[in-house]
Amino acid sequence: GKQWYQRRVRGISPALFLSFADMLLLLLTTIVAVTAATGEDYGLGSFNILPVVPFPQEAEMYSTARRSLDPEVFRITPTPNIQEDKVIASSIARYEFYFSRFKPLPTSPDGTLTSLTLTVHSPSTPLSIGVDESYSLTISPSSPTASITAETRFGAVRGLETFYQLYNVTDGTFPSVNIKDYPRFAYRGFLIDTSRHFLPVESIFKVIQGLSMSKFNVLHWHIVDDPSFPYYSPSFPGLAEKGAYDMNHVYTISDVLRVTSYAEDHGILVVPEFDTPGHTLSWGKSLENFLTYCPGIGTFGGDYGPINPSIDANFGILQKLLAEVTSVFPGGWLHLGGDEVPFKCWQSNKELVAWMKQQGVKTFSDLESYYEEKLLDIVHGLNTSYVVWEEIFNNGLHIQPDTIIHVWKGKWNETMAKVVKAGYKTILSSPWYLNYITFGDDWVKYYEVEPYDIPGATPEELQLVIGGEACMWGEFVDATNILSRTFPRASAVAERLWSSQKVRDRKDMSFRLDKHRCGMCAREIPAESILHRGYCPYEFDGYDWH
Repeated sequence: GKQWYQRRVRGISPALFLSFADMLLLLLTTIVAVTAATGEDYGLGSFNILPVVPFPQEAEMYSTARRSLDPEVFRITPTPNIQEDKVIASSIARYEFYFSRFKPLPTSPDGTLTSLTLTVHSPSTPLSIGVDESYSLTISPSSPTASITAETRFGAVRGLETFYQLYNVTDGTFPSVNIKDYPRFAYRGFLIDTSRHFLPVESIFKVIQGLSMSKFNVLHWHIVDDPSFPYYSPSFPGLAEKGAYDMNHVYTISDVLRVTSYAEDHGILVVPEFDTPGHTLSWGKSLENFLTYCPGIGTFGGDYGPINPSIDANFGILQKLLAEVTSVFPGGWLHLGGDEVPFKCWQSNKELVAWMKQQGVKTFSDLESYYEEKLLDIVHGLNTSYVVWEEIFNNGLHIQPDTIIHVWKGKWNETMAKVVKAGYKTILSSPWYLNYITFGDDWVKYYEVEPYDIPGATPEELQLVIGGEACMWGEFVDATNILSRTFPRASAVAERLWSSQKVRDRKDMSFRLDKHRCGMCAREIPAESILHRGYCPYEFDGYDWH
């Protein structure tokens, strides 16, 4: 218990050991730490300290004093320089609403917390991957006003979530605590797939809410693929008109802007993926000569495979479409895919093979490299950061130094070692495919992954690991089950990407994750149980809040 306390709650003054009262305080908090680590009560359930996910980088307990919160009185007050800001205004409304749902409870003898002050030093800083998300949070035993101070609006959003999680719904109190927090990794992503199964915009909103509750900062939107093309492009309307399941399963520009704006309010950047040259069967339904013709050996056993790189007009289509996409998605990031390109289709097309011979393109890896080089020239002209799946690196393609490699296949440790030694930045997803479900507490295997487990990597090379991403591919996922399959399992990944590398105690996390799951249920996220028995003070009871 003492080790847990020292590891989790740092910065305690030596003066704690100078008096009997302070020694008693340490004893109580040590018992509390054991309670948190085991999930048992010991009669001190209302004193469980810091049930926060992800766990903060630094936290100091002032005392055992706990102030009450009266939901009918409590208000969040921004400083004048951020009163009109959209992100701050929406966040304040959101959290005041969350607190208003709780029932008033008897007042603590330690007093009542009546307000929370928000201070942001650089309110105009735009959302980006790597933006300062740090914050400090103070709940003093001697003041009815708590405070959050952050450099940017997005740090304030993270602080508000921690403040919410500190509230004990059982007795209606907050601990006396000082927290200084910041993320370990700049990129903390989650993938949704809307090609295999369409997700209505409102269900994407709910995913964003859940991601924000675990301090994710990237929504990787795998928006189109072989099965359907639900993005409605004004430049190429036929892509959706012929490539979507039907026109009721399409995202208009207005829909996309609603999603990106809603995500920004939650401190989340949306990164769209338009995967090429493979995974493009739905594109070919409206674009003549766009795909390679290969009767009987194409995608899904059909007649068409990947994009045909021998036709120059196809690159004009890509340039126009991607220029539109980067103007619609404001984050300055684009995922280009590049995975699972079936060479056998290219190989069977006689016209393409003849063109390769004429151009001096010797192998199909060289053909893929030719395609990617032309694609990256287009993307560089659009002034956007970009990510590719690991095959682009594995196949030895000629790629630019600023390419970010997304690792998703087996033996990820070995692949990432090669990637960082080659000097490329990288994102890890291999061990975090949440769409593969199993019985029991499978969150543990996600939690125990260490992104720095890269053999032979130097400290400088490890800095090229910019983060990781949990994935929820859509083969068997739609709006009916995406939330329960995602949460709180994704939160285990979120803690690995946000918290200190030293925060690894499974029993402690089991306690905190269960509390976190209940907090999600109280906010209309039907997060599945992680324990074989138990209950939440506020159970999920349907989507009734608006």
